[in-house]
Amino acid sequence: MSTQTTDPTIRPAQIPEELRDLLDKKGFAHLATLRPDGSPQSTPMWYGFDGGTLLFSTTTGRQKYRNVTANPQVAVSILDPEDPYRYLEIRGVVTQIDDDEGNAFINSMAKKYRDLDVYPWDGPGDHRVVMRVTPVRTYPPATR
Repeated sequence: MSTQTTDPTIRPAQIPEELRDLLDKKGFAHLATLRPDGSPQSTPMWYGFDGGTLLFSTTTGRQKYRNVTANPQVAVSILDPEDPYRYLEIRGVVTQIDDDEGNAFINSMAKKYRDLDVYPWDGPGDHRVVMRVTPVRTYPPATR
């Protein structure tokens, strides 16, 4: 499975240089999505960053997966685990959802966050995917 949004109006935002280090830390990202009734849902999540997009793992049975497949607009806040008054807010769009082949991404997150080689908490029949969020706006905004 691979789902991709090809919206030519999406203009990726730059992550402010002074906050890029947050994307390598073991902090949690609070991913906010919109439920079918329009109410928000916020979930603390492990995250990765590939230099251009934020990466999140989920299973296709979760509400957040259903939310982003219906409306790909999301908001993310990441607090500095060493200074909670320092943070990065990203508003973006889920531009791609791919199968997590061999659970490679979630296993890398288990290593980063828990020092485990294999993510042990999937249930039987769980189908794990990787969601890529393209930042469209950041706060504080990047200065050029």
